[in-house]
Amino acid sequence: MLKKLFLILFLCGFTVISFAESNSPDAKVYAYYFHGTFRCPTCYKLEQYSKEAIETNFRDAISSGKLEFKIVNVEDKGNEHYAKDYQLYTKSLVLSLVKDGKEVKWKNLDKIWEYVGNKQRFIDYVKAGVANFLKETE
Repeated sequence: MLKKLFLILFLCGFTVISFAESNSPDAKVYAYYFHGTFRCPTCYKLEQYSKEAIETNFRDAISSGKLEFKIVNVEDKGNEHYAKDYQLYTKSLVLSLVKDGKEVKWKNLDKIWEYVGNKQRFIDYVKAGVANFLKETE
């Protein structure tokens, strides 16, 4: 009798946990910094500023899993599709919003090249872009 009661309680608990997980929104923002194999000093600066802007200003979102920063060499095997997916023609910082496993929105922060000479403006630009995408994960 005790085993049956334990089994019933276990199944009820498992059902409640599964139901709660399936009802929680699964939204995440990816910030991709894309580069090729050949990299100039400005390319490294774009990556450094992007990483700093994201990791300094969005620690909570990163630790909670709502935001992930990835550095991707589009010339590595298996990464070639990114150039077509995001219409890349140079080093780029792209934000991607994924909900329930599907990308629903993306944006190339194309002004990073314009702002790379002004670190604070660069960081403010990236910060604003990421903040706008994160609003849609809530």
